[in-house]
Amino acid sequence: MTTTAAEKIEIDNPNIFFDRELSWIDFNHRVLEEALDPKNPVLERLKFLCITESNLDEFFMVRVAGLINLKKAGIEERSLDGRRTSETISELYKKVKSLVDGQYFCLNDLLSELQKEQISVILDPAELSGKEIQFVKDYYKREVSSILTPLAIDPSHPFPHILNRTLNLAITLFSDEDKNKTRELFAIVQVPGVLPRFLQLPKVEGSEARRYFPLEEIIKLHLADLFFGMNVKSIHTFKIVRDADISINEEQNIGDLLTMMKNELKNRMWGDAIRLDIQAGAGHVKGMLKDLLELEEYQVMEIPRMLGLFDLMFFQSLDKTSHLKFSYPTPKPGFASKKTGSVFQEIRKSDQLLHHPYESFRSIEDILKIASSDPKVLGIKMTLYRTSGDSPIIQYLGEAAENGKQVTVLVELKARFDEERNIRWAKKLEDSGVHVVYGVVGLKIHCKMLLIVRREEDKLNRYVHLGTGNYNSTTARFYTDLSLFTADPQITEDVAVLFNTITSSGKMPRLTRIHAAPTFLKDEFLELIEKETKNAKSKKEARVIFKMNSLVDPDVIIKLYEASQAGVTVDLIIRGICCLKPGIPGVSENIHVRSIIGRYLEHSRIYYFHNDGKPDVYLASADCMPRNFQRRIEVMFPVLLDKNKKRIVRILEMLLRDNTQARVLQQNGSYERLTPGEDDPALNSQVDLVEL
Repeated sequence: MTTTAAEKIEIDNPNIFFDRELSWIDFNHRVLEEALDPKNPVLERLKFLCITESNLDEFFMVRVAGLINLKKAGIEERSLDGRRTSETISELYKKVKSLVDGQYFCLNDLLSELQKEQISVILDPAELSGKEIQFVKDYYKREVSSILTPLAIDPSHPFPHILNRTLNLAITLFSDEDKNKTRELFAIVQVPGVLPRFLQLPKVEGSEARRYFPLEEIIKLHLADLFFGMNVKSIHTFKIVRDADISINEEQNIGDLLTMMKNELKNRMWGDAIRLDIQAGAGHVKGMLKDLLELEEYQVMEIPRMLGLFDLMFFQSLDKTSHLKFSYPTPKPGFASKKTGSVFQEIRKSDQLLHHPYESFRSIEDILKIASSDPKVLGIKMTLYRTSGDSPIIQYLGEAAENGKQVTVLVELKARFDEERNIRWAKKLEDSGVHVVYGVVGLKIHCKMLLIVRREEDKLNRYVHLGTGNYNSTTARFYTDLSLFTADPQITEDVAVLFNTITSSGKMPRLTRIHAAPTFLKDEFLELIEKETKNAKSKKEARVIFKMNSLVDPDVIIKLYEASQAGVTVDLIIRGICCLKPGIPGVSENIHVRSIIGRYLEHSRIYYFHNDGKPDVYLASADCMPRNFQRRIEVMFPVLLDKNKKRIVRILEMLLRDNTQARVLQQNGSYERLTPGEDDPALNSQVDLVEL
């Protein structure tokens, strides 16, 4: 859609917005660009390729499933850019087809590059030697054959309910007695997920080459063993992606939330099929599966080579491959590495700001470890949205409770695709004596807060950690996030009030320093933008710099358009979805949008307001999306010390100078990758921030 200088800044004007779903596909294309980039080490490229498939499956299981359900119900909602639901779906599948084509172009290139490094993935059995064929046969008989279950499909054997995202073989056969091959039979064999996807073949003496053969190809070689008296006519690998969004009736008693979540998780693997990936050339078998799954033609993706690309992450764990990966520097140790209560004195003395992964996430774990055994610590409160499976945080919270401290943990059971893990470690915390609160009716607890209460000199002092990212030590090695430790009386009071409001299901009050969703955050955020707009109209210097994962909320976008019209300089660093359209004459000429995709996932949310030379800098758990403002408990908190503000501004300035990993959003929706020039030396912000 074209734009003109006369565009009205109104929510119902489709010419001033990009579509959310199509913008997401563009983001995944940018991730694929990293997989295609020969400047990246080959195993890092492979990892980016795997991420594109994982991203795409989750996108279909939630967002696309929702659109298809609307279409089936005959509901034609309009997106921000004016498209009806059916139009969005049509355009989306075109973009996905292009993405899939790019994935398999990339796969072919990467398999060739890996082979140069003496790592081979053998997809054609003809490439196996006689000794290798015997080795595969022995492995099949010893490890595979007993697990397989061939399932015939005929009037007496209905189509089985195939699990979400599993690999399967669609097989056509005819019997030995059918000399004319007139009666074709159909069967399915699931490729067992309990076995490794890739079998390493024996090394050839004197060679360091490593060769791997996929499990589905092993099964294909031995299908005659499963169908006695039958002849295999064709074999085609396929995968079904199902609707996996969880919807629960939270108006029921909150005490039943845990039970409801457990029941819904059982249903996730059995949702309606929304996409069929099938090996190219399947002919009428493709049509048969399409009909059995009740899919439309556009919901079928023909795949040229190996399905299930995410399983290639297996090769990340190979030994002696460090030269094929990025060199990740060791994070600087945090201030909390001390073993005594002096860590609390440091926080009282000065707010502590940490930038992960450049600085170690262990400071958060260390302060919990110290607090768990410190006799002066009386209570700990914490929110947990996602955490790693073997997290020391769970251990230290349990130890704190066992040591007699009052420990309360707010666990979000509805953290998508982490629900089962959260249920497991919530139960573990309860067994240790921790008071676990299972979410809030109608909302997700997405804020990242830790409150420690300590008795010092006959009075109680409070210490707080607030962050932009999850309490997850695994992702903290690869996600950029910011952490703030503070003993500021107003912030710690705000956090204490927030915890009590959440656990009591009370009405959220207006806080002193912290802005919280779903009650006040959006309005206060819009007021901060409006303040910059007024400064610009008064001929004062005005600027905002926002860094976030996604920008979708139309009210925020409109406020930014109005700020741009008033002369505010608007710099947006948005990794993923962006529905704002920059460069519209008379509307968004002062708005610049860039996305940075690199070795780290840019996850921190930073909101900078120039404020007539007295900058306000906020960090937040929230992106600018309706769900964050309306359906989640979020916090945006101020950075108070000038030294910390200046440090964050330096980080933002470096991100805005990046000319190797940054792509700039154009008015037509495309992203243009920046490249260094003769007078513009190369700057990779994620590398150079190590030095900063």
